[in-house]
Amino acid sequence: MRRTADGSLEVGGLDARALASAYGTPVYVLDEADVRARARAFVTAFTGAFADLAGADVYYASKALASVAVDRWVHEEGMSVDVSTGGELAVALRAGVPGGAIALHGNNKSDGELERALRAGVGRIVVDSLEEVDRLADLAGELGMGAPVMVRVTTGVHAGGHDFIATAHEDQKFGLSLASGAARRAVDAVLARPELTLLGLHSHIGSQILDLSGFEVAAGALLRLRAEVAGDSGTLMPELDLGGGYGISYTGTDAPPPPEQVATALADVVRRACEELGTPPPRVSVEPGRAVVGPAGLTLYRVGTVKPVVLDDGGERRYVSVDGGMSDNIRTALYDADYTATLAGRRSEAPAVASRVVGKHCESGDVVVRDVLLPGDVSRGDLLAVPATGAYGRSMASNYNLVPRPGVLAVRDGQARFVVRPETEDDLLALDVG
Repeated sequence: MRRTADGSLEVGGLDARALASAYGTPVYVLDEADVRARARAFVTAFTGAFADLAGADVYYASKALASVAVDRWVHEEGMSVDVSTGGELAVALRAGVPGGAIALHGNNKSDGELERALRAGVGRIVVDSLEEVDRLADLAGELGMGAPVMVRVTTGVHAGGHDFIATAHEDQKFGLSLASGAARRAVDAVLARPELTLLGLHSHIGSQILDLSGFEVAAGALLRLRAEVAGDSGTLMPELDLGGGYGISYTGTDAPPPPEQVATALADVVRRACEELGTPPPRVSVEPGRAVVGPAGLTLYRVGTVKPVVLDDGGERRYVSVDGGMSDNIRTALYDADYTATLAGRRSEAPAVASRVVGKHCESGDVVVRDVLLPGDVSRGDLLAVPATGAYGRSMASNYNLVPRPGVLAVRDGQARFVVRPETEDDLLALDVG
């Protein structure tokens, strides 16, 4: 993304004004070359850092943005694909990702999802409860198939931002507790079922993580459990998955570590821990999602109403309403996430004014950007861009107030095409069979 001479934004060699005019707003714009470059960077960093250990695999956490095109791009750049539902699995398969390069997650997988995964030959199924161990084994036995399994372990590490995106503390729905002994019981249960092959342990400690120290604690805990199981049962699990959650910069104030730094840090942790435990290192996998697609995307909006509001302290904030809102980006309302916005269609020399970018929905919490300085002459018809929306914008979008969801417009080398088409009112009416 760069500025043209007259102040307009340019993405993938295309002017934001031309994109908005041709494809409408709101619209998610995704830079294909940027996505591919970020995928390659993770693969290169981890395969290099773990080359003297047992190797590494990089899975794209497709919940960030699951589409046939994106799954195809990242797989072509060397990534496997992580899915958490039958829908995400169907998209990965349609993208041409081989079953063996797919991992299935989920805390409440249906029998149908498990059967589809087994028939597709997925490379790993991450079990999330003791009940699931027996259910999966029974199903695999009925189908005459084996099931490759990892056990998701709750390590007690609390990492990331909002409580709703920290996923390894005890009081939440994911995984099996290390502290309570549930994780070890699940490992033993898997070993007791011949239909299942125990690949290793899995951990995911949170999202939007900028400090890597939590990974060190989690990895150490998992490797100790691995060594303990090997000593008791003679089975040394060959793999370890340290999850993802790597943060990005949403407003320009954060400085997320680059893939090379992340990979080197995790390789050092695994190396030291295995040396201390006297166990051979496992093959390690990680699952970046947001860090691959988030910075490669932005959302274009058209400004509608601009309204000054006097605050209790006598100050003033300007509310800038756009033609989207919480239906295309729920994260501000859900997580109190921070974003920024910028005038995308022209240059302005007007003084900056404290502003809040809001949507068109019937909710006072319909906020896209809570606090941002925008030129004082922003007015109806102006084009705004909100960067870093490649992850979770479209994935978490809704039809609240029966607003059609925007499409995902891929841009590259001066060409644009929808890789996820925008919805229309006809799509909404087709669902209503009353």
